[in-house]
Amino acid sequence: MTLAEQAREAVRARPFVHEALRAGVINYSAAARLLSVGEEEPVAAALRRYAVELSERDDRDRSVRVTMQTGVGRVDDPADGLLTVGDATFSPGRGSLTAVLVEGDVDPWLLTRALARLDAEDVTVEAAGVADESLVVLVERRDGPRTVQLLEDAV
Repeated sequence: MTLAEQAREAVRARPFVHEALRAGVINYSAAARLLSVGEEEPVAAALRRYAVELSERDDRDRSVRVTMQTGVGRVDDPADGLLTVGDATFSPGRGSLTAVLVEGDVDPWLLTRALARLDAEDVTVEAAGVADESLVVLVERRDGPRTVQLLEDAV
């Protein structure tokens, strides 16, 4: 495997480095040191070449509606659920969580961005998912209003 291939593999293993390369906001020498796949200058050069090949994210304006439902909790019957992840199904009227729903022009990239933003703001996400035209994030009740604001900003 060439040094360039090793650098690309190391970048893909660290999504934040990948996104920084894509956005053009990275110090290549610092990234090369972080990746530790070879000597700094050749790795930095390989990263510069890789960054040129990456397409920009489509950060278009989205048509969405952000709402929240309180009192969400775990239920046994998936048919009653707002969100099912594995064996866990969550439904309104059954608990102490808040569901923040984003409906409209959503996709997995928006979920990734939303989760990163919530993590940066120290908001604990209990569960999340995206399908069709809906994105759902479950947080503690006290974090609900703040999560609505953060997701509106993420869009």
